[in-house]
Amino acid sequence: MMDFNRLFLFLIFSMSMALLWDAWHRVDTSVVSVASPPQTFITPQSNIPVSKLATNKVNASIESSQQQMLSSQIIKVKTDFLLAEINTLGGDLQQLEFLQQRDAKDRSKPFILLQKKADHTYITQSGLLGSDLPTHNTMFASQFTEYKLIEGKDTLEVRLTARTAAGIKVTKIYLFQRASYLIDILYEIENNSINVVSPSAYFQFIRDKSVPEGGTIFVPTFTGPAIYTEADKFEKFDFSEIEKGKIKLPSNIDNGWIGMLQHYFVAAWLPTGKTEREFYAKALDGGLYSTGVVLPVGDITPGNIAKINMPLYVGPAQTSLDEIAPGLGLTVDYGWLTVFSIPLFSLLVFFYGWVSNWGVAIILLTILIKIVFFPLSAASYKSMGKMRVVAPKLEKIKQMYGDDRERLHKAMMELYKTEKINPMGGCLPVLIQIPIFIALYWAILASVELRYAPFFGWITDLSVADPYYVLPVIMGISMVVQGKLNPVPPDPFQAKLMQVMPIAFSIVFFFFPAGLVLYSIVNNILSITQQWYITRSLEAAAKGIVKS
Repeated sequence: MMDFNRLFLFLIFSMSMALLWDAWHRVDTSVVSVASPPQTFITPQSNIPVSKLATNKVNASIESSQQQMLSSQIIKVKTDFLLAEINTLGGDLQQLEFLQQRDAKDRSKPFILLQKKADHTYITQSGLLGSDLPTHNTMFASQFTEYKLIEGKDTLEVRLTARTAAGIKVTKIYLFQRASYLIDILYEIENNSINVVSPSAYFQFIRDKSVPEGGTIFVPTFTGPAIYTEADKFEKFDFSEIEKGKIKLPSNIDNGWIGMLQHYFVAAWLPTGKTEREFYAKALDGGLYSTGVVLPVGDITPGNIAKINMPLYVGPAQTSLDEIAPGLGLTVDYGWLTVFSIPLFSLLVFFYGWVSNWGVAIILLTILIKIVFFPLSAASYKSMGKMRVVAPKLEKIKQMYGDDRERLHKAMMELYKTEKINPMGGCLPVLIQIPIFIALYWAILASVELRYAPFFGWITDLSVADPYYVLPVIMGISMVVQGKLNPVPPDPFQAKLMQVMPIAFSIVFFFFPAGLVLYSIVNNILSITQQWYITRSLEAAAKGIVKS
């Protein structure tokens, strides 16, 4: 009969294979072959939302977008956290670099989330819906082409202006903040016409469905839109669902936000208050997709000014984002074991506050977990130790009954009863460790805090695989040592399987994050120590009984 420590290893191996298959399937189905490069500009007819909240139809007779592109300017903005580029055509935020985050492949460069280039588009757009009002295809004017947050100031304001033929002045304002990934986008609408205007404002992301660089086949992370409402909570949907028209987003509600996710990072429109809003998502030409929200501005009588503000978060996905907007912390995808992953990561953060090294924090967390489960582990190892002590008797039974499996099984059960061995004694503590292992896998994989987190020596990033495979090899060696402490299974097939298991695990762990392999190594070393002590005590006791 296979002992339950081996069963645990077998289950972990099976789950590893399942993770590998799932990741491979995601990569295989999410990589898109683009026959022609995306359009350099999105036509007005394709991505101006048609909204139920808009009181007037959008005027489609807008100037040629290509002509306006030639005359547009790029405004550069720099804060302590961000380096942004805003196009005066529509006031689009078309590039955003994170000065506190490094590029996935070249650590000497800042990480770029929003950008518009030949092979990748991910930008924000906004505009007004109403007769002749400025959209993202309208040319704005700016007083300066460069803005920088100066010492002693906590905010930086960038103002863009446009005027309509009817005399309506629209000012689009970007408000950047020190030490923050939040950007407020405001519209000031001054009605200098002779008529009442009732505009709505739209805010959207334009993105292709390419997967960000830097992942591996063991990083099955999500890339695509997400929405949160009080009624339906947090939901993600694939780009393929948008193409097939399967997405039905809520409208005429007074809560919720919509965003775009990718590994470690999120961008989200965060309407404030109980303002009525309408969410939308649709496929565009050139392999692009738009997701956004429309809000009514209200009636603006002649001579009056109306304002509307839309906070935009563009930055790392963190559980603390719930402080910014309800449900925004759920953009950290811990998988189906979130209930375990969140407290595990909280403990990691706690230990990191002590030692300032995520690898050491993982070691301390492993020790804590081992202490918590010490009594249960002890019960498991005692059960296995007793099995090891009676192994010679089991071998005699096997020789006596040969291939008569029914009599062999009955004799084994009688021996267990006589020796007071519960073969199920090690089941519970081992099964409890499985969700801990998987939950920690997702905590390490999804937490941006561990991105580029060094340990010692060659381990410069605990969130990715060991580049030289040293840790997986050590992991395999520790499994071999641990296997020597276990009783040999009476079934030859099981015995062969246990011999192959360390090799198979080492290969699988080649693809796992180094932080998780480090956890497994420390856990194995502690388990070996505990198991060796318990087994030695039981064997010594058995020898004492025999001598007496």
